[in-house]
Order: sequence, then C-alpha cells, then structure tokens
Amino acid sequence: MSRSQRKRTRRTKKAGSRLVRSILLLTIGAIGGFAGWNWLEANPQHNPWAPLDLNDPVGMATVTKLVALRDNVPECRAVLDRSGIEYSALEPVGEGPCARPDRTQLTDIPLAPNTPAVTCPVAAALEMWRRKAVEPAAREILGSELVRMEHMGAYNCRRMRGAGSGSGWSQHATANAIDISAFILADGRRISLLKGWDGSDEEAQFLRRIRDEACDVYATVLSPDFNAAHADHFHFDQSTRWTGVCR
Repeated sequence: MSRSQRKRTRRTKKAGSRLVRSILLLTIGAIGGFAGWNWLEANPQHNPWAPLDLNDPVGMATVTKLVALRDNVPECRAVLDRSGIEYSALEPVGEGPCARPDRTQLTDIPLAPNTPAVTCPVAAALEMWRRKAVEPAAREILGSELVRMEHMGAYNCRRMRGAGSGSGWSQHATANAIDISAFILADGRRISLLKGWDGSDEEAQFLRRIRDEACDVYATVLSPDFNAAHADHFHFDQSTRWTGVCR
C-alpha cells in the first residue's frame, strides 16, 4: 500500500471514529432526555409544564406556578377546583391601588378570628402550606395535631411600612398578603411567634421549619429574623418572585 493510500485509510478511520462518537453522544443525549422527561412526568411538583395540583408534594416548580397565577384568576380558581379546595369567589371591590379584583375566600381552613378574602394565589399557597408543612411539623416536632392558625389580617389599604409616604404600595393593599401569628394544637398549646421564636427548642424548631417551607410556596416570606416589625408574625405574599425575600 502506498503512502498516500495509507494516509487516506487513516483519514477514513478517523472520520468513521468521529461519526461513531457523534452518534453515540446523540444517542446518550436522547436517552437522557427521554429519562429526564419521564422523571418530570412522574414528579409533577418539579415539572414547570405540569398543571398545578395542591395535592401534589411541594417541589422546585411549585412557587413559580403559584406566583404566575396572579395574572390569571380563572386559572388559579381552576387549580383550587382541581385540587378539591372549598372556596367562595367574592365580588371585586375597591378602586385605584387598593382595588381588589380577586377576592377568594377559603371556606374550610381553620383560621381565627375569621377567614379573610385574599388573592387566589395567596389562598392556594396558604392551604398547601398548612397541609404540606404546618400539620406534618406539628405532629413530628410538637407531637400534636394542628387545630387552628391565628392571623393578624390580610387587607390593609396602605403603603409599605417604614419607607416613607412616597414608597410603593403594600401587598396588603390588595389582600395579596396575610400575616400569621400563632398556632393552636389539639393538646391545648398555643405556639405564638412572639413567645415561641426564642422559646423552647421544639417551639423554635417548629416555627423555623414552617418558615423555611413557606418559602417553597410564597414569593415573599418575612419572619422575626427579618426585623423587629415582624417579631410577632409571619408575613406571606405573592409579589413577583424576582423581588421576593425569604427570611
């Protein structure tokens, strides 16, 4: 075989090897993509394209889906329907920055002193947080069932506190927020943020765990770790995720 023939043979072999490697990589990529899609199909809580169901576990895509519902009230209420959540759709009220076109009131959640009307994404997240975070944590850490959650209100037509008269409007101005202050257990204990945050080890552990898990369903979560104004309550709202805080 001549030198030129040997060179052509080597080039042919190299080209064949590159082709085989390319086909192999494409095959591996296709298999990986197929396996990844199957995994997402089996885990809708992590799948950003799967319809939201509040009965699913909380996952990586949950909070993004919940916040996205702010701009689609009918779809949000469809989520409540699909998830078997009881609620009332109330008539819009108010005007200007305090207009409330979305007034959704849960009708089967243990809140005191009442059950306020909030935006649908706030209601959906509150129900999911209670089921997936608060109730399990009460059983596992405190050894008792949750009976009731106490709140300090949802709607307040005002600007953000402590930021001056020219500051932006609070999420409370449209009831796109709720403040939770305490938890009543079946054994009679009342776990309040004011006393429990720096209280017994189990109370502090319970409150911090449910604070952390609230960050998986709410765009903004403020606790006593944020500032003194939140020493006695959790603030939850569904403002845009990109400006949210989890502290």
